[in-house]
Amino acid sequence: MTVQEFDRATKPTPKPPIVSWAFWDWGSASFNAVLVTFIFSVYLTDSVGATLPESSNATSLYSMAVAIAGVIVAVVAPVMGRRSDIKGTRRRSLRMWTLITVFLMFCLFAVKNTDPTFFWFGVTIMAIANITFEFAEVQYYAQLSQISTRENVGRVSGFGWSMGYFGGIILLLVCYLGFVVGDGGARGFLNLSIEDGMNIRLVAVLAAVWFLVSAIPALLRVPEIEPQVAAKDHPKGLIAAYKDLFEQIAELWKQDRNAVYFLIAAAVFRDGLAGVFTFGAILAVSVYGLSAGDVLLFGVAANVVSALGALLGGFLDDRVGPKPIILISLTIMIIDATVLFFVEGPTNFWIFGLILCAFVGPAQSASRSYLTRLSPDGQEGQLFGLYATTGRAVSWMAPSLFGVFVGLTGDDRTGILAIALILLFGIVLLSMVKPPHKVK
Repeated sequence: MTVQEFDRATKPTPKPPIVSWAFWDWGSASFNAVLVTFIFSVYLTDSVGATLPESSNATSLYSMAVAIAGVIVAVVAPVMGRRSDIKGTRRRSLRMWTLITVFLMFCLFAVKNTDPTFFWFGVTIMAIANITFEFAEVQYYAQLSQISTRENVGRVSGFGWSMGYFGGIILLLVCYLGFVVGDGGARGFLNLSIEDGMNIRLVAVLAAVWFLVSAIPALLRVPEIEPQVAAKDHPKGLIAAYKDLFEQIAELWKQDRNAVYFLIAAAVFRDGLAGVFTFGAILAVSVYGLSAGDVLLFGVAANVVSALGALLGGFLDDRVGPKPIILISLTIMIIDATVLFFVEGPTNFWIFGLILCAFVGPAQSASRSYLTRLSPDGQEGQLFGLYATTGRAVSWMAPSLFGVFVGLTGDDRTGILAIALILLFGIVLLSMVKPPHKVK
């Protein structure tokens, strides 16, 4: 271990960079929760999509655009991460991709619900924003090794993840109460007109401002990394960049196949974790009888318990390591999902559904700290680029298996077993990965 590496591992990490870094997570909820999951995507496929010809399926078209964006992320993200590693431009890259994403979020204000042209414009903007957001996220995840030590990387990761949940809760409540709730021509306590989708278009503006303001501390306060090689030795051109990437992956395979095995295992169980939130609202209504209003309240409660779980899991991560946290979380989730399969009614869904969500946060946070501990010095961007790529490569698993189970039985309830099966597969794969041993 060099003197520099020893200093990184033993010196206390100043709190301002950690808090500044975590506020990017806080702000990113405006894109993930407000635009992609709950509000704007629904407006785009439902209200704006209603202007399309009857033969067109807005949801299918939107999903196709997002899928194409995912392919681009899978192909490009590792190269983006690798280039920022060797050039020492991690913070600069985070700043660039974050600002581009914020600009695209502002552009969504132009998406009215009066003409099919606006649908195609909105779909295009959302697809491109998905790409730029994930490019930014690769850089952000890679910074975890810069603002943490081997003693606190779990806590720092858990703190950041919980900030994302809490930010999403607050912003969703503000958007719902201020812009969405109510009937008639004006909505929310701001009494906003719904003509031309004005209230939802203003939600996009609020989300953009929220992300921009929240991200500023991370874009300014988190230190930049040093270049690995001189500028004259940087790979020139796209072909050279991919050649360099493949050489690095081959070297990683020779030196530490454990990191490669973890990327595969993490991709599987993260897809199962994503399925919990993707299909949770559907199951809440179709199987357990929750109303639309109750689903929103459950979503808020689910984010709260997930955030608290991420905080607690982060502290335990630093004491016992990330692998036990992930394995225990996934095991409890499988047991809980099995119980959910047999119970009935809203009350049982509230109890066992919240237990399920409480262990999503720790598993997600520990997965991020796990890869940080596994990443070779100076290759964090590359590894988190591959993290995005492998995640995209298997992102079809939960939706496909969910659809197969429901299709074969005609009962939405069996979809719960599909998610549990993917989590079980993730446990099997992760059990064969050696625990991480360090963080830079």
